[in-house]
Amino acid sequence: MGKRPAVLGIDTSNYFTSLCLVDEEGNPLFDERKGLEVPRGERGLQQSTAVFGHVRNLPRLLSRMNLQDVRVVAVSASRAPRPQEESYMPVFEVGLSWGFSLSKAWGIPFCKTTHQEGHIAAGVATASPPLTENSFLAVHLSGGTTELLQVAKKDEGYEINRLGGTRDLNAGQLVDRVGVAMGLPFPAGPTLEKLALGYEGSPVTVASAVRGLDCSFSGPETALLRMWEKGELAPEGMAFATLRCIANTLERWLLNAFRSGYGRTVLIVGGVAANGLIRERLRLRLEHPAVGARLHFADPRYSGDNGFGVARIGLEMWRRQSG
Repeated sequence: MGKRPAVLGIDTSNYFTSLCLVDEEGNPLFDERKGLEVPRGERGLQQSTAVFGHVRNLPRLLSRMNLQDVRVVAVSASRAPRPQEESYMPVFEVGLSWGFSLSKAWGIPFCKTTHQEGHIAAGVATASPPLTENSFLAVHLSGGTTELLQVAKKDEGYEINRLGGTRDLNAGQLVDRVGVAMGLPFPAGPTLEKLALGYEGSPVTVASAVRGLDCSFSGPETALLRMWEKGELAPEGMAFATLRCIANTLERWLLNAFRSGYGRTVLIVGGVAANGLIRERLRLRLEHPAVGARLHFADPRYSGDNGFGVARIGLEMWRRQSG
């Protein structure tokens, strides 16, 4: 029996090195990611430090990949944060160079895509409920991005038009800045969610800042940090207030998009979108019959940075080129 065809996807983002190998049906055969180490108390990494982290991580991940039973037929890598010419970030050069080099060494096709398209592809592949439309709204919600997008499927990847986004901080930055101030490890999202789930008090509201199709998190950050410094809330209450503020911001943001005439089918991706409290709140408010939105969330494992979506886009290229 011949070896089964497989496509390798590589993503080297700000905080995760990701490798994923998918079979010809798009199912993951190997899917691992390794976080870049952020010193406790720090709120991020310099690009040079992140690049070095990827250089160390990629050989370690590749050494754990079993290639004995597969025949790698294509390699795909994210080349930039977004599918726009001006979009660039040094960390993606590491995965791009590895992907190109492996494709040349193996004599197989190479596909360049982007980090944002990878998020969308992973979301479409794992969305619950399934997303069947080829055109939809998307919210990309992470530490590096908070954007409202109009998305249309292409032969390989997606045509993405930015409709709006944050004017200052990203949603994930708000989570991490509050979390680090509270002494939580970076990234703070998972720990903050655990704390919020233990909150039993009355809902704590921090005003959200939304104007048209843009939003802002710098004001909420100031308000939340002031509350923490004054000791007005226990850790559980701080966590709840932070996540509720993000959910309320998204609710107002999407309502504005619907009122502006955009469709009500929405895919929500990115690391912050893995948060169960935010998902529950948005479903409650926006899927109400009075609003009629159809929300689709990526599987939590594939909400954050991953190579799965990148590999799926490479698979589309290979299928098209192989006829």
